[in-house]
Amino acid sequence: MDSESNRIKVRELVSGVDNGIVDALMQGAVDLHVHSGPSIMDRQVDHMQAVEQAAEAGIRGILFKDHHYSVAPVIPMMERVLGHLGVSMFGGLVLNNTTGGFNPYVVDSELNHGGKMIWMPTAQSANHIRSSFRKSRLAMNVQLKAPKLLTVLDDSGQVTDPVKEILDSIAKFDAVLSSGHLHVWEIWKLFEEAKTRGVKNLIVNHPMYGLHFTYDDIREIAEFGALIEQSACLYIDSRFNVFEPELLVEHIRAAGVENSSIGSDLGQVDNPTPVEGMRQAIKLCLASGLTEDEVRLLVRDNPSKLVGLPLPSSTAN
Repeated sequence: MDSESNRIKVRELVSGVDNGIVDALMQGAVDLHVHSGPSIMDRQVDHMQAVEQAAEAGIRGILFKDHHYSVAPVIPMMERVLGHLGVSMFGGLVLNNTTGGFNPYVVDSELNHGGKMIWMPTAQSANHIRSSFRKSRLAMNVQLKAPKLLTVLDDSGQVTDPVKEILDSIAKFDAVLSSGHLHVWEIWKLFEEAKTRGVKNLIVNHPMYGLHFTYDDIREIAEFGALIEQSACLYIDSRFNVFEPELLVEHIRAAGVENSSIGSDLGQVDNPTPVEGMRQAIKLCLASGLTEDEVRLLVRDNPSKLVGLPLPSSTAN
């Protein structure tokens, strides 16, 4: 089934979902995958607009992700201007060439600036470049220098010393380690090393898209302790749709709802906003048979725990 057929099917599936239920499930949600701007990639909302829209929808936390710089150092200024809206704001660093690659000094600075998540390479990971050599969805409106392919492993398949040093810093600051766009084999080696070094917070982003996971891989790495984040944009009425809508819940079930979360992975032009993407994902989950309590785990409780946000005093409706 092609993307346009998928998108039509999404619209049909979610048309009967009660918007009032969706509104309630948005209250307290946390989106750990927001691509707002400014950016050298085209964005439809800036960071401040993303916060304002999140607050209006009842979202209590968002994590900004840019593939080429960190938002973390400017969050204190945004908190001064927008803190009254009650949205917790988080930043982090993607270890692409444009941010220094596997440079422990850069990571140490980022974490001292309050960065919450360290992503392994995305657009400049060896796996991403090899997997998308004809076309990448990470298109930019500027021409960067040709990338150096990045991998966390040396020629013998062992985690490199600079990456080990980075893992030590992540553990020290109790930050979150994301798999980025590494290959599943690299991710397993990385996460095993991370756990031995005291990293407690692990997340895999969109495992079935570009990372070469199988269902068994998803189940096993969730059992190992990683949170499995599904990207809403890959399943909903979005120009990034690549999966039939019913696969969202199938992929969630592979890890278990208790080990899964949903991030919008949105903010690009000509796509739903991050807020609308989360709403569509919630509708799709409900239409596909998940209960309201299961959806709360996916969009509120599990991502909140990962970034250390306390749950509401009552976890009832």
